[in-house]
Amino acid sequence: MEVRSIVLGPDESYELRLTGRGARGYVWTWQVTGDADAVTVAEAPGAGAGAGAGGAAPLPGAPVERTYVVRARPPGGSRARIRFAQVRPPYPNEAPYDEFVLDVEVAAITGGS
Repeated sequence: MEVRSIVLGPDESYELRLTGRGARGYVWTWQVTGDADAVTVAEAPGAGAGAGAGGAAPLPGAPVERTYVVRARPPGGSRARIRFAQVRPPYPNEAPYDEFVLDVEVAAITGGS
């Protein structure tokens, strides 16, 4: 499991790319802990629908990259942890195939002169 830490300003976004295995029945899910109101998470429009190398459609069963957008919400000064887990929904008791943790600090806005 990989763990990454980032710092975002309020309303700043971060794109996270994760390799999908949809042809094998796996999907990425996420859960936000800590200050859950500090961030929003959404799959990017058209994520995973892109073509493979050279503009060709990906081969059947090939991994497909998924893109998720994490956006920090104002006012800042908070922290959230997002745990992404690659699971097969028909098998809820099965351990995740892969996991990724993103620790997000939303920086407080400091006054300028």
